[in-house]
Amino acid sequence: MSEAALQRKAGHISRRAIWSRVVIAGCYAAGAIVVLPLALILGHLIVKGLPALSFSFFVDLPRPVGEPGGGMANAIVGTLILVGLAAIIAVPVGVGAGVYLSEFGRSRFSGLVRYTTDLLSGVPSIVVGVAAYGLVVMPMASFSAIAGGVALSILMLPTIIRSTEEVVRLVPQSYREAALALGAPRWKVIQQVVIPAARAGIVTASMLAVARAAGETAPLLFTALGNRFWSTALNKPIASLPVMVFDYARAPYDDWNRQAWTGALVLVMMVTGISAVLRLTVRRVAR
Repeated sequence: MSEAALQRKAGHISRRAIWSRVVIAGCYAAGAIVVLPLALILGHLIVKGLPALSFSFFVDLPRPVGEPGGGMANAIVGTLILVGLAAIIAVPVGVGAGVYLSEFGRSRFSGLVRYTTDLLSGVPSIVVGVAAYGLVVMPMASFSAIAGGVALSILMLPTIIRSTEEVVRLVPQSYREAALALGAPRWKVIQQVVIPAARAGIVTASMLAVARAAGETAPLLFTALGNRFWSTALNKPIASLPVMVFDYARAPYDDWNRQAWTGALVLVMMVTGISAVLRLTVRRVAR
């Protein structure tokens, strides 16, 4: 090979290396841009909410206007109850629908399910709250934790269904073929091969839905309503962190405003902690 050809080849390799570095740098920059808003939000919450964070915030009930201190123990427990009820309703239905769409989703009915799921994901949360008010609150003649759980479960369904469908599709087809070749029926292949292989993704999808439901305020205003006292009855109004943060943030009292920032910080901590525990559990089970 001539010297000129060698120089051209070296120049071509050099340009490729430069473009490779530029593209990699662009990927890192895009990742940083995605992480930056979350870092700013967390930093702002820590700065505003940390000064009022104390042990009493987790164990005390809200105090009347004019009395400093108090906490949001009832709202923390109420949020866990509401999100737990919503997960009990939405996770089995959402995972089942997602598996159905992935494994049997070639009919007109499956197309209708996909269209309905996509349509439901775009419905404003306040509309879901009004619908839950008509479907649950009015027949029960009372605001309740059950109504709040139903409203949050409706909001969770689209995320769980569509994410589960995509995750299950990523399971290699060879897994299914090998199990079927051994004589396993289709339902057992799905139960013992497909779902365990997609377990981590399904848990992640469920956690995304929980994170969305935990921070919703508008549906709870029409369903769970709120309660400044200690109440864990499922058929009665119940306190929740999003509603209490909303009420405290718009109140003309400095102490309530400080507690609103702390409540928002605790809400983020709760969602992060639940997600971390479940992900670690799934990893240990998988190992």
